[in-house]
Amino acid sequence: MTSLNHDIKDKLQRLNVYEKLIVVNFILFIVGLLLKNLFQFGLNWFELPSDISDFIVQPWSLLTYSFVHYGFWHFLFNMIWLYFIGGMFSNLFNTKLGLNVYFLGAIFGGLIFLLGYNLFPDVFKYGTTLIGASAAIRALLIFLCAYMPSMEVRLFTFKIKLWYIGVAVVVFDILGVVAGISDPVQGNAGGNLAHLGGAVLGYFYGKQLLKGTDIGKGFEKMMDSFANIFKHSQKSPLKTVHKNKSSKVAGYTKAEFNEFNKQKKIDLILDKISKSGYDSLTKEEKEFLFKAGK
Repeated sequence: MTSLNHDIKDKLQRLNVYEKLIVVNFILFIVGLLLKNLFQFGLNWFELPSDISDFIVQPWSLLTYSFVHYGFWHFLFNMIWLYFIGGMFSNLFNTKLGLNVYFLGAIFGGLIFLLGYNLFPDVFKYGTTLIGASAAIRALLIFLCAYMPSMEVRLFTFKIKLWYIGVAVVVFDILGVVAGISDPVQGNAGGNLAHLGGAVLGYFYGKQLLKGTDIGKGFEKMMDSFANIFKHSQKSPLKTVHKNKSSKVAGYTKAEFNEFNKQKKIDLILDKISKSGYDSLTKEEKEFLFKAGK
């Protein structure tokens, strides 16, 4: 049993962050199904309610809804999208940037959902709840489309620009909102509205990053502070402090100078991808991006 636990732990550690998100989603999918079938209720407190008064008593649902799936096909298609888009993201960008886009996409999608139902009650007439990772995944996809519009992906036997796929997805979501409004019982206006919210966040994030502004830095610091609360301190009460005088290069410490050069190399590779596609990279450039993403 100890060997099995070690093997499972080792395999989980080898997963990239998007694959770990898939694992978390899978676990909650199974838990939700069991609760639905055995006790006739699901992960209700994780779902995002459309009524603002219900949301006030469970504000965490603005994020947790993105981990809830009940339908098998809903779960499967979302995880397939996340696997492939996450794979591209992990080869091109660092983990924290990807998580910023993912979670901010989920949050913004949830906010648009809430605004739609509460500002336009005559349009979105049926009270409902929001579940699923689609808005977060849309944010990742549209971020890539906005940041690298010339990037190509292989689709079966031919290549297609990624932004073509992004445009098609957004158009289908717009049509989904219209169809959902026309037929609230059969449609999914709220879900598609959230998808569009995630897409808007991804597009704005990508365009701002091209200008040199990372709009997710504040969110990243907040999440780091939150995570630090749960970290147990391993420090001893007494410690010896020794400071090394590091030589400087062009006014920077060696660590700062190396990080600066690393980022410049990443920027040049990303610019090459934007102009000529991912397949234009050399083996060394792909390996460098992969290691930088880790």
